[in-house]
Amino acid sequence: MVAPSDVKSPAFMISALAITQTAGYGVLYYAFSVFIPPMSRDLHASVAQLTGAIALAVLVSGVVAPVVGRWLDRHGGRALMTVGSALGAAAVLAWSQVRSVAQLYLVCGVLGAASAMVLYEAAFAVIVAWFDAARRARALLAVTVVAGFASSIFLPLTGFLVDRFGWRQALVILAAGYALTAVPLHALAVRGRSAPPHADRAEIVGAALRERPFWLLAVAFLAQTGAVAVMGVLLVTYLITLGHPPVFAAGVAGLLGVLSVTGRLVTTGLQARWRVALITAVMFGLQGLAAVLLPVVGRSLPGAVAAVVLFGLGFGVATIARPALVADRYGTTAYASLSGALTLPITVAKAIAPLVAAGIAQFAGYPAVMGAVAAACALGALSLVAYDRSRSAACRR
Repeated sequence: MVAPSDVKSPAFMISALAITQTAGYGVLYYAFSVFIPPMSRDLHASVAQLTGAIALAVLVSGVVAPVVGRWLDRHGGRALMTVGSALGAAAVLAWSQVRSVAQLYLVCGVLGAASAMVLYEAAFAVIVAWFDAARRARALLAVTVVAGFASSIFLPLTGFLVDRFGWRQALVILAAGYALTAVPLHALAVRGRSAPPHADRAEIVGAALRERPFWLLAVAFLAQTGAVAVMGVLLVTYLITLGHPPVFAAGVAGLLGVLSVTGRLVTTGLQARWRVALITAVMFGLQGLAAVLLPVVGRSLPGAVAAVVLFGLGFGVATIARPALVADRYGTTAYASLSGALTLPITVAKAIAPLVAAGIAQFAGYPAVMGAVAAACALGALSLVAYDRSRSAACRR
C-alpha cells in the first residue's frame, strides 16, 4: 500500500516513470518486431509493408511532438501522460483485432500519437520541470538506466506470449498489462507542475530558433540519431554478411541495449569534471571510429565484438545529453516546447535513415553504409564541439 506522502515524493515519481518508460517502450515499440512473422502470415503482408507501419508510428510521434511539448509547458505532464497511456493501451488492444494492412497503419498512427504523449520526451519534460540542475542528471539517469532494459525484458516476454497464446491474444495481454501499470502510475505519481503563466514561452522558442547554437544541437543529434537507427536496423544483417552465424550476430547486436546503459552511467559520472557537450562529442566520435573499424576487423569474432562494444557505449548517450544541454542553455520554462521542436527532425531522421542505408547497401555495399554512419557520427561530434565553443564564448562576454 502506497501512503499519500510517498505518492508526493520525487523518489516515487522517478520510480514510477522508470517503470512506465520500460513498459511503454517494451509494449509500444520493441514488441512490434516479434509480431512481424505471425502478422505477415495472417494478414498476407510482406515484411516491408509491416515495417512501414512502425515507421509511420515513429513519424507520427515526431509530428505530434511540438504540440505535446507546448501542452507540457503550459499544463504539466499528469493529465497528458495519463490520457496517453490509456490511448496507447487502447491502440494495442485495437491492434489485436486488425484484419488488413490498412487497419494496421491506422492503429500505428494512433500508437505514434500515444507514444509522443508518454515516452521519453514527455517524461524528461516532467523531470526537467521538477528537478534543479544538481539533481536532474541523476533523475534522468535513473529513469533511462531502468528503461534501457525494455528490449531485454519485452522481446523475450512477447515471444513467449506469442508462442503460448498466439499473436492476437498476446497483444490483448500486453494492452491490459500496460493499462494496469501506466495509467495509475501516471495519474498518481506525475506532478502537475507547469511553467509560470506569465512566461513568454513563444518568445523563448523564437529566440532559440534564431540562434546558431540551437541548430548546432539539432544537427548533432539528428546526425547521430540517424547513425544509431541505421546500426540498430542493419547491424545483424551486416554481421551475417561478414560471415558470422545468425545466432552470434543477433547476440552481439543485443549488446547494444546493455551497453547503452553503460554509456549513460559513464557520461553522467564524467559530468562532474567535464562539460556535457564535450563528453557527448567524444562518445559520438568513438561511434564513428567503431563504424570505420567494423568493415576492417569485423570478420573475426573478437573484432566484431570490439567494434560493436565501441559503438554501443554511445548508443544511449544522446538520450540523456539532449535534455541536459537544452535545459542548461535555455532554462526550464519552455523546455518541452524546445524539445518538441528538436524532436520532429530527429524523429524523421530515425525513421528515414535505415531506408536510405538499405538502398546504399544494395547498390554500393555495407562498407559504404558504415562510411556514411561514421561521417554522421563525426558531423554530430563536430557540431557539439562548435556548440560548446559558442557556449564558452558567450560566457566570457
